[in-house]
Amino acid sequence: MVALFQTIDLALSIFTWILIGSAIFSWLYAFNVINSSNRFVASLGQFFYNVTEPVLRPIRRVLPDLGGIDISPIIVLLIIFFLRSFLWNSIFPLVA
Repeated sequence: MVALFQTIDLALSIFTWILIGSAIFSWLYAFNVINSSNRFVASLGQFFYNVTEPVLRPIRRVLPDLGGIDISPIIVLLIIFFLRSFLWNSIFPLVA
């Protein structure tokens, strides 16, 4: 059972880093720091979009329009923090 909890925790941790990478990539892309016509940059951007968009899209629908500010990654990070904390502090002691 411990292995299951550790695997779920690892998956949430990996998604956290992918979400942070996606935010950094979008800033670099928006300010033209990286070359958008490069094939590697385009494939990296497509990867980040395909991985994070299914999670971020429903949250963006619920949030009000804040202009150019997108706080949906912050909301997802808070949800991940809550899930990891709930997993280890509430559920794991009951089954262990």
